[in-house]
Amino acid sequence: MAPPDAGALSLNLREVFAGVGARGKESRKVEAGEMAVTDLILEADELAAARAALARAMADQPLDWCLQPLAGRKKRLLVAAMDSTIINVECLDEIADFAGLKAEISAITERAMRGELAFEGALRERVGMLKGLATTALQQAFDERVRLNPGARTLVRTMRANNARCALVSGGFTFFTTRVAQAAGFHSNRANTLLEADGSLTGLVAEPILGQEAKLAALKEEAFALGIPLSATMAVGDGANDLAMIEASGLGVAYRAKPIVAAQADARVDHCDLTALLYFQGYSADQFVTD
Repeated sequence: MAPPDAGALSLNLREVFAGVGARGKESRKVEAGEMAVTDLILEADELAAARAALARAMADQPLDWCLQPLAGRKKRLLVAAMDSTIINVECLDEIADFAGLKAEISAITERAMRGELAFEGALRERVGMLKGLATTALQQAFDERVRLNPGARTLVRTMRANNARCALVSGGFTFFTTRVAQAAGFHSNRANTLLEADGSLTGLVAEPILGQEAKLAALKEEAFALGIPLSATMAVGDGANDLAMIEASGLGVAYRAKPIVAAQADARVDHCDLTALLYFQGYSADQFVTD
């Protein structure tokens, strides 16, 4: 999958796959508007070996790709992280800007998302630094800073139109997830709750904190409610607290992700927009539900 400004593919995929005993059966161009998308159908004995070979070959290519079993390609459940995945910012960092603490809090956020700090403790520390901030800063941050990432609404609306459930599960805050879920079209949302009193933040977040294990639990609970196996699910995120649900899902996607996540995901999107997740499932652009 190539964005509009990508150059020509500079490697021989036939040789790459032949090196691990995989054989090409079919190749077809997919209707994708300005992007260039190709489906390759292979016979391969070892998915992991073929995926590793392709990862090495694609390392320097400005392309996104996904290698997966053909059966069950279209997923019945999407579970997505919010900050820096469905939306363009880390909401806590943007709130901090209104308190004059963006640099300090962003540094902690970055370390937590890279897996260098325990998420729960890092969240409590950052929220504690915002004690006394007027709650009006939340709406101002949403209005002025929060935008859906390109392709987010199309991804959710197209999957919904094809009878898939879409859940937004965030380590951020319900103030934002409720609004973002509505804007993008998610069926449901889960997140943490900022505590407030007398029009100001108390510096506390409601317990228990929704972190990595809670995101994994959300994936399993949503799948169980639908009566589907985890193989029929897709999870997408960018930070270390998304890793457990990404690894457990049928197709785990790292979107513009931190290295620890990109290394473990089934697929990664570094160049294209979020409609890449639709192409991964076999949709073409003429099947997209758009405004």
